[in-house]
Amino acid sequence: MSVVPAGALPAGVLTAEEAARPAALGPRARLWPALAAVYRAQLSRARVARIPLLFVATFQSVGIMILMRGVVDGGGEARAVVAGSSVLVVAFVALNLLAQYFGQLRASGGLDHYATLPVPPAAVVLGAAGAYASFTVPGTAVTAVVGCALFGLPLAHLWILAAVIPLAGAALAGLGAALGLLAPRPELATLLGQLGMSAALLLGVLPPERMPEAVRLARDLLPSTYGVEAVARTFVPHPDWAHVLGDLAVCGVVGVISLAVATWAYRRAAVR
Repeated sequence: MSVVPAGALPAGVLTAEEAARPAALGPRARLWPALAAVYRAQLSRARVARIPLLFVATFQSVGIMILMRGVVDGGGEARAVVAGSSVLVVAFVALNLLAQYFGQLRASGGLDHYATLPVPPAAVVLGAAGAYASFTVPGTAVTAVVGCALFGLPLAHLWILAAVIPLAGAALAGLGAALGLLAPRPELATLLGQLGMSAALLLGVLPPERMPEAVRLARDLLPSTYGVEAVARTFVPHPDWAHVLGDLAVCGVVGVISLAVATWAYRRAAVR
């Protein structure tokens, strides 16, 4: 039996040692390019399916304000109703629908597709959350404008929605994604998402002055509450911007924490 030197082999022929060596994987995608790719893919995928649901969310919030117009005349209660109804659109999409999406994705094995891609887990969670939160922008703006017209509130500071939507949306989207990924069954993920949206409805739209003390404490634990407070504070002639920035800061901190928990839940669900 003759031994042929490795250098004498034709180009493209692997030696036994090279064939047994595991192939080197390509470099892992960086976070921001991967995040942009996932965001565009999710936005394109959900555009047709989510627009009717966004109309439902907006119609629901406007309907609540019309009903509350019969029992609320103005003042702090009117500010709470309009601000809570506007943020409710964000809760409906970012919390309820995202919990359902990730619950179905986990149950159908869709997480295996993302697990095979060189995409960081944070990019998957942030991309999906950002895409779903993007659908809330027109509905939230329309709800706020209609609410101001119904209750005679000023429109001058509605630009605050440009900060409230992404910050409150991040907090609620992270919570919705975590619920969908941690729920053992998609039906339970749907139930948890709807319960979360119901909490945002009852604790965010109803004026806090009429709530019992125990309910107010529960309201303070809900991430959307601080987005509601930030919007409501801007309806007065001279807003207290320090308190507004404080509410927005709380939304931002809760958003970072909830998205980190959702990323951990994604890793946990993807390896099972």
